[in-house]
Amino acid sequence: MKPGIRFVARRLAALVLLLLGITFVTFVLTALVPGDPARAALGPIQGENEEAVRAWNERNGLDKPLPYRYLIYLGNLIQGDLGNSQASNTPVLEELATYIPATVELAVSSILVAGLAGVTLGVFAALHRDRLADQVLRVVSLGGMSMPAFWLALISLYLGFFLIGWFPGGGRLDPALNPPSQVTGLYTVDALLSADWAALGSALAHLALPTLVLAAHTVGYIARYTRTAVLEVIHNDYIRAAYAKGLHARTVVVGYVLRAALPSMLQILGFAFAGVLTGAVLVEKIFTWPGIGGYAYTSAITLDLPSIAGVGLFIAIVYVVVNFVVDVLYGVVDPRIRIA
Repeated sequence: MKPGIRFVARRLAALVLLLLGITFVTFVLTALVPGDPARAALGPIQGENEEAVRAWNERNGLDKPLPYRYLIYLGNLIQGDLGNSQASNTPVLEELATYIPATVELAVSSILVAGLAGVTLGVFAALHRDRLADQVLRVVSLGGMSMPAFWLALISLYLGFFLIGWFPGGGRLDPALNPPSQVTGLYTVDALLSADWAALGSALAHLALPTLVLAAHTVGYIARYTRTAVLEVIHNDYIRAAYAKGLHARTVVVGYVLRAALPSMLQILGFAFAGVLTGAVLVEKIFTWPGIGGYAYTSAITLDLPSIAGVGLFIAIVYVVVNFVVDVLYGVVDPRIRIA
């Protein structure tokens, strides 16, 4: 077997085992959530009816031993069944499919902005190490990392919407407009595909402010890690040799420095994307963005165990898949890793 194929096969095997462990941990943690899901689902009146509570537990399988319930849960997962929401009696997979595209659209746009700005600022800071520009960028990046995302979201919404009026309020689209014909669930992409220019303009306007908020909170991490990665390679002998050959500085930075620093940069970009995709709960609530964050919040306050487990699995799968993709890209960028 070729080293590249063997490398991917090993990563895939580890991925499957890790996902199996995640399902077990998610199931156990959900089962240990304090409170009575039956009484939370039935409400304050029916929740006092012991017969109704018993029937609800039997209907949802909560009267069975924990190991037996896990085997049933695992079998259902293999068939793509995450169970039904206890609050709406709708399949959890359908509800996740409704909310995930909004979060993906926000996460992708913010990581594109943060990645472009963070890598540019990090490289610039490394090339001007210990100069005024480097010191200023380090202070700015530290400030961005230190500010809570929800606080930045509140300030941005007040300034951008209430005070200046440059940006629309919450939501993904103006109330007077209908969503574009659904293909991907991403309003900007669907509006482009259907040539709905009014929806595209409104979707971009609504996407701008939450994107900038999440990007501002993430760009500091990317800039600092990029600066460190570039500094690790910029003083190597082959970089000095490239300059000694008379190569243009841009050619050296792009062709030599960034190429050598790319593995470290891929890692921080991957985990920054996963963090944005799974951790924007409060930002989504502030901008009334109908994403996975609002769904997770509603599931938690209603003690909707299947929905909580579904959100937990989604978050875990995002990190596992991102880690797998970063590992594979590592092997593509640095062939030495494939034979390790």
